[in-house]
Amino acid sequence: MSSFWSRNISLSIFGESHGPAIGVVIDNLPPGEYIDLEKLRQFMARRAPKKDGTTTPRGEKDLPQIMSGLLNDRTTGVPLCAFIQNTDTRSKDYSNLARLPRPGHADYTGAMRYRGFNDVRGGGHFSGRLTAPLCFAGAVCGQILERRGIYTGAHIASVHGIQDDAFSRTKVTKEDILEVREKDFPVRNDAQGEKMKEDIRNASHGGESLGGIIECVTINMPAGVGSPIFEGLENTIAQLIFGIPAVKGLEFGAGFQVAEMVGSQNNDPFYIDEKGHVMTKTNNHGGILGGISSGMPITLNVAIKPTASIAKPQETVDFRAKTNEMLQIQGRHDPCIVPRAVPCVEAAVNIALLSHMMDYPHFCDDGSSTVRTSVIDNEDIK
Repeated sequence: MSSFWSRNISLSIFGESHGPAIGVVIDNLPPGEYIDLEKLRQFMARRAPKKDGTTTPRGEKDLPQIMSGLLNDRTTGVPLCAFIQNTDTRSKDYSNLARLPRPGHADYTGAMRYRGFNDVRGGGHFSGRLTAPLCFAGAVCGQILERRGIYTGAHIASVHGIQDDAFSRTKVTKEDILEVREKDFPVRNDAQGEKMKEDIRNASHGGESLGGIIECVTINMPAGVGSPIFEGLENTIAQLIFGIPAVKGLEFGAGFQVAEMVGSQNNDPFYIDEKGHVMTKTNNHGGILGGISSGMPITLNVAIKPTASIAKPQETVDFRAKTNEMLQIQGRHDPCIVPRAVPCVEAAVNIALLSHMMDYPHFCDDGSSTVRTSVIDNEDIK
């Protein structure tokens, strides 16, 4: 399977939804970076199921066990490896999926690709469960970026057409990002969030599921990061965003709206602000021009499809017996993936941006770590 990604840093995600554990190996992280483990757990807890009827009742704790690459809360320079145990599985709910694929899911395509040997329990390696190690990696990368003042935040832009208040494309603050990050249901307008939750619960009671859109923004990204053609910021971000199951669309800045504009509407006029910085009055380009950061906020929208596993009976086939069948899906599933996907989108963007920032002059020389000139004393080892 191609669950390995590599640029300046590399990422390998392993495991299956109902296997003993899932995990991630991150290589080429700069050494000496302080990682706040409590903040890391808080980031991962944002992806965890809620008790408000809007998510799956599967109750995994998602406590990462760090196996290598961290000593005294600082990166050592060797691969950072983390395991996350699967402790709340019910594999019997998936016993018939090896021959009756769920519509909208990867059961059939996975069986074709891996000759029927793929693990279908809980979706196996295709499951949204695999976003837990992605969030671990993104939380680590996010802390390294935030120490340099680069912040990424996301919120639910919409669920089933119910809209949240959008971020400004030109003036987003750190406070705007942190305010949403601290909420159990990540919206800017809480009244709209309550409408979304009610719609999700109604869909669940009716055996249905809902999709939506996540808006993500990064601030304080310096101008000049990225490369044209195949090494652009959009390219790298897109690779990682589409590693999140259920993502079906991605747009930067004004996105598909630019197709309805004329040039003078789409183009963002440059100006010099009161601090002498080059800025643009609008930000239809989403902070990226020619694959390279412009210094404006990087903005993107991610479309998430409705959860494929729903309670309603659906038409399918027995692809072994070559017969048409009806399928009643068992198991515990999110009626809407969108709320739990918000930190996953942030994580993917953090990984992409850190991989590019390591090309930026002196990025790793922030003074947060010192070079050791002697052997570590025994008392230094915890």
